[in-house]
Amino acid sequence: MIFKKLASNIDVDDNTFNKLYPYHIKELSARHWTPVDVAKIAADYLVEKPYSKVLDIGSGAGKFCLVGAASTKGRFYGVEQRESLTKLSKKIADRYKIENVEFINSNIDEISFLNYEAFYFFNSFYENIDTSCSIDDTLFPDKDLYYTYSEYVKEQLDKTPVGTRLVTYWSNWDEIPCNFDLIDTAYNGFLNFWRKMS
Repeated sequence: MIFKKLASNIDVDDNTFNKLYPYHIKELSARHWTPVDVAKIAADYLVEKPYSKVLDIGSGAGKFCLVGAASTKGRFYGVEQRESLTKLSKKIADRYKIENVEFINSNIDEISFLNYEAFYFFNSFYENIDTSCSIDDTLFPDKDLYYTYSEYVKEQLDKTPVGTRLVTYWSNWDEIPCNFDLIDTAYNGFLNFWRKMS
């Protein structure tokens, strides 16, 4: 079973993991969903201690949260504005009895970051700028939303306590306050590990 392997630190490739999803969701994986190996590395950094509360900003089909919850002792929360994706993520978590994960159908600007201890961001807002591979047609792309959401995330991260951890993947860094320091990078600079220093 996929999640038992993840819990035992046994590698699971993306093709295997993506079989959990319907065809149209699986087809979006290379562009929109975090690769399993990236999710494991990011989750390991974000979960400093058991029960650390990690927020995935724009969780999509829930892949990062599901991998993180299965492979660490953290608690993962995915916020996603598409109700269909939130329902799908919850269905998978319920089916495989992954209890340390929760999916929230909401817009990011309705979420207070002070309720969480660490954050993951896979450029969730970029679909408002690059429409070449849309997730679906339920949302209308708006370039202004990219900047509005990025600024909201930046403001919320700025309010978090010193020591807060953040991982970004394929980010333009528009959402990162100046008081977060870059600690490490991986995957040719596309995966970045941050910590709030002041």
